Amino acid sequence: MKISYYPDTDSLYIELFSQKSVESIEISEGVVLDYDKDGKITGIDIDNASQKLDLEELIVQKLASRIEIIAA
Repeated sequence: MKISYYPDTDSLYIELFSQKSVESIEISEGVVLDYDKDGKITGIDIDNASQKLDLEELIVQKLASRIEIIAA
């Protein structure tokens, strides 16, 4: 899983799987789910993210995986 924030467009993308998406559905204003060919959610795109989310803090709990932090 990868979380990327793009300040120039104020959008946040959460990549759940690196599969290619074939369909996107807007589930609420500015929130789009991407799906692969099997109907599995591959990503979440959030427009105007700074108005919808607290971008100052990210808490990761109970993940048994490698965490890599890349700061811009």
